[in-house]
Amino acid sequence: MTMAHHALEITLTRPLTTAELQHAARTMRLAPDRNATRLMTVVRAKTPRKAITRLRRQIGTRLPVDVITTHYPDRRGKILLNVAFASAAHTALRAAADRASQTPQRFLELAVHQDLAQHAAAEADRLQRALQHLLAHTTPAHLIAAVGHCLTRTSGAAPC
Repeated sequence: MTMAHHALEITLTRPLTTAELQHAARTMRLAPDRNATRLMTVVRAKTPRKAITRLRRQIGTRLPVDVITTHYPDRRGKILLNVAFASAAHTALRAAADRASQTPQRFLELAVHQDLAQHAAAEADRLQRALQHLLAHTTPAHLIAAVGHCLTRTSGAAPC
């Protein structure tokens, strides 16, 4: 198997100082976002999981890393998520997974999927209620025109 390059995103627990960013950048190339709370990097490894492990080893102690994720989905359409839990949280997670007869990884994966599905359903309900409220005061044609106008405005313009 050849070594591939994997794009990884690092979410930090707090913004980095300039000195911290420069110190970490000596280890590997890092591209920070505007407020230095997220970083992008490319890591060479056989698999995305190995890339995440390598990254965590290289900079995990130098930076306040909260979460590392793969930037692109894998062949199954999944994004890998790597979270370093405090020991108490890890113990609680392991106990809950044992009670559910699952691995901690599988237990967490199912919990995240369930929470995301609940969030999506709640957001869909919220949007439907908002649309019903808007349609009570205007026509569908005017509402669609207003939405189209908002969506086609340039990013530098004032919000709708």
